[in-house]
Amino acid sequence: MIMNMNKKYVPCLFALLLITLFSCNDFLDEMPDNRAELDSEEKIRKMLVNAYPVNQFVLVTELASDNVDDYGVNNPYTTRFWEQLYNWVDVTENDNESPKRIWEGCYSAIANANQALQAIEEMGNPASLNPARGEALVARAYSHFILTNVFGQHYSKTHSETDLGVTYMEKAETELNPKYERETVADNYEKIAKDLEEGLPLINDAFYSVPRYHFNSLAAYTFASRFYLFYQNWDKAIQYATMAIGENPNELLRDYASLVALPRDLGNVAIQYTSSSRKSNLLVQTGYSQLGTIFGAYYTGSRYSHGNLIAQTESFNQAPWGRYPTNVYNYNTMYKLRPYIYAGTNLDKTLVPRVPYIFEMLDPVAQTGYRRAVYVALKSEEALLNRAEAYIMKGDLGNALADINIWTANTLNPATSSPNLTDESIKNWAAAYEYYTPEQPTPKKKLNPDFINLTEGSLQESYLHCLLFMRRHEFLHEGMRWFDVKRYGIEIHRRTVDGLTVKSVDDTLSIRDNRRAIQVPQDVVDAGLTPNPR
Repeated sequence: MIMNMNKKYVPCLFALLLITLFSCNDFLDEMPDNRAELDSEEKIRKMLVNAYPVNQFVLVTELASDNVDDYGVNNPYTTRFWEQLYNWVDVTENDNESPKRIWEGCYSAIANANQALQAIEEMGNPASLNPARGEALVARAYSHFILTNVFGQHYSKTHSETDLGVTYMEKAETELNPKYERETVADNYEKIAKDLEEGLPLINDAFYSVPRYHFNSLAAYTFASRFYLFYQNWDKAIQYATMAIGENPNELLRDYASLVALPRDLGNVAIQYTSSSRKSNLLVQTGYSQLGTIFGAYYTGSRYSHGNLIAQTESFNQAPWGRYPTNVYNYNTMYKLRPYIYAGTNLDKTLVPRVPYIFEMLDPVAQTGYRRAVYVALKSEEALLNRAEAYIMKGDLGNALADINIWTANTLNPATSSPNLTDESIKNWAAAYEYYTPEQPTPKKKLNPDFINLTEGSLQESYLHCLLFMRRHEFLHEGMRWFDVKRYGIEIHRRTVDGLTVKSVDDTLSIRDNRRAIQVPQDVVDAGLTPNPR
């Protein structure tokens, strides 16, 4: 028997946060200032270990995206929680990866960052603590960024002045029952930018014993490139991506040769993929998670999975660098790290080894403990693709193509693919497909961004389809596809499939659909916070 245990927050500040945000009166036993005093560099350093969420957003956003299909009611390997995520239904089930846990995990991380910042200020902001201050500011920005993009709509110059964001916590709370209001998405982004710009120059890698578990400089710059890409500031996205990986990033990209040399076992390769010793892994996080089983060689979660139909028609095959006839499995040889294909009764999974399954044993006799996963939150490949996308937005297709071909050269097997793309090959590839429909899927989905006027069939639109295809591959099982769907106004569908056959189309998520903003937890609403519209 495996128990999914919820983490107990020991510092009273965490308890206070749960009081104020979740109306949990059980935590009223201690006053908020009855907590450990942070009066030394070592104590602040230890506090910042907890400035990162232990409950990750990945499962929520991956199952909400178009990276999974429904394999039907006869497949028993599901839960009500996963069904609610997949069907864009407001979640009522409690789970270590539920929206409630994301909310709590991010705000708990923010509380730790704020407590560290307050302690540094009370100590007179000594120069020796500049790296700690920088990490706290960037970590605070990161957790607010996750909250805003999970529980709000995508950033939009047209809508974000009124779209609901989250409460931006800029200080350690000292009251027992404060009242909070939701700010707008625009407010949130403005404050994230402020924290980033203040914190980035203070980051110092020498401050950390294991930099890849903290916001080291390369991770911080990569996060900044993601933020400014979402913020539609193309110049800053390019600037920070270049600060992360340089003009020639080949030495920082993933070493696929060493991964391919390992015995072909998805679990073991995933462990190596996420290792903090890998130079491409810039920020590695752990969390309470079943990702390793759901996106592993297990029946777990197989009702809603990334299966052969999506792999053949959208995410691996029919690629700008080559394609195979549908229902031919050789397409996976186009990649240096080949996808793993699992097929059987109630099992249809096409996977990449990105999330290992880890079991933290608490009671060896009862065989109980936590399911955990290791997750690469930021990597060099993201900085490269962020920069390529920003170049496309600026119409600088020459520099975009250079970055695209750096990625393809590192990722693809030249013996079975054509990794050297050109303007002509990209445009011809995009032109070969009609726009996607759920019954006739293709890798080209209609883009409806509100931040650029795209001409259908133009070279710029073709580049974006190519870039989004690459991002979908690079971030598969890592939850990022959902944000691209939101940013580009991509309509996605819910369909029931059987093998390569679409049995029914069950729902559609339209442009600016209210369900693109995950509903905030019910107990937060009960405490008085405004819910997302439905």
